[in-house]
Amino acid sequence: MAEDDGTILIRIRAAMPALRPSERRIAEEFVGDPAGAANLSIAELAVRCATSTTSVVRFYQRMGYAHYKDLRIDLARAVAREELTTSSLPEASGDIDRDDSLEGIVSKVATNETLSIADTARALDMEALGAAVSLLLGARRIDSFGVGASSLVGLDLQQKLSRIGRTAINWHDSHSAWTSAATLDSACVAVAVSHTGATVDSVEFLSIARKSGAATVAITNFRDSPLARAADVVLTTAARETKFRSGALGSRIAQLMVVDCLFTGVAQASYDESMAALRNTYAAVHERVVHKRG
Repeated sequence: MAEDDGTILIRIRAAMPALRPSERRIAEEFVGDPAGAANLSIAELAVRCATSTTSVVRFYQRMGYAHYKDLRIDLARAVAREELTTSSLPEASGDIDRDDSLEGIVSKVATNETLSIADTARALDMEALGAAVSLLLGARRIDSFGVGASSLVGLDLQQKLSRIGRTAINWHDSHSAWTSAATLDSACVAVAVSHTGATVDSVEFLSIARKSGAATVAITNFRDSPLARAADVVLTTAARETKFRSGALGSRIAQLMVVDCLFTGVAQASYDESMAALRNTYAAVHERVVHKRG
């Protein structure tokens, strides 16, 4: 049996890009209807996925199981945990559909984002998070970069770190990011954000930074990705994306959660200094807002 039954659906989603077509159909069946799939025999699952029983065996072994029954048990437990996690939310199931009401959209988005955060919290490597916190604590300068919605996540990290007195820069343009990465040194840290971990510009940013001697940190959903391979420390999310992937729904909220944990870890490790900086930065803005309103 795999080590942590609570992460079986997380592991399946993370493995999907690297699976063979036949195995991917099996993975999609488990992810799309885990409760129903958990009740299927190997033969029934093979028929439903238009594949062979050999492919099913190969799939569950790839997921770390010696016996199919153990995978089914862990799937049932994972479903129970999801139901508990979302028990306080309005009932919602399935992907967003063209006929959904606004109430249905709100329910489905809330469920998707709640589960993305819960899964990421369960899957996040504490040792890797600690290593990333240590790198940022000792950095002379921290550069972050991402493309599209991931750029907003990098900006959020930059703003939070700046509020506690850390020298942090977020780059919106890839050429500027690459140029900056080339000037970094061993006292600097480069952080790249990409859900797929395959965004060429982000991979290049970390590669240049690493070549310059900087420490590199990746925030991505897939540990076996080009971005992860270019990083010294990898912080993985466990986002649940839908067919509205271009909206970066689950991925963005999961990435922001990781950034919040990273920032809080840095702030706590430099508690007195960070609290003083937060008070000062709050006062600087608050006084001017009050003055303007007056």
